[in-house]
Amino acid sequence: MVIPKVILSILFFVFIIFLFFPEVSAYDEMLKLIEKKQAELKDKELFLKQEEKRLEALRKDVDERIEKYSKILTQIENILKRIEQLKEQNFEHIVKTYEAMPPEEAAQRLSSLDEELLVMIILKMRPKKAAAIMAFMDTKKAASLTEAMSKIEKKLPTR
Repeated sequence: MVIPKVILSILFFVFIIFLFFPEVSAYDEMLKLIEKKQAELKDKELFLKQEEKRLEALRKDVDERIEKYSKILTQIENILKRIEQLKEQNFEHIVKTYEAMPPEEAAQRLSSLDEELLVMIILKMRPKKAAAIMAFMDTKKAASLTEAMSKIEKKLPTR
């Protein structure tokens, strides 16, 4: 097979270029490296976009959960407030019940209660009614009650 002179001259020219100008080969290597880096950057960009979408979905899920749990927390707080109101109403009812009793009977029944509860009840009563009840209590019990009441008042915040 005969190779035409034109092809031979081109091959010779290319050989001379690579022989005397090795930077041309480096230029090709540089181009390949740049293309490789561009491909890597595209892959990283695609990965980052996918991660961004995934993180956005996670953020949305977290926000929805926060909103859901905030509503639940509000409901719980409302229920707890209602329970406190009911406790206060029940306690007020207990106080009024003892206030409605004759002082001798109230003194007898209240004397058998736990001192902390007794103090809370007496402090909630109208002073005249509390005084009348305490007058019918045993002297030592009334003195102990008075001491306990003064300690409780010291624990209460002052204005």
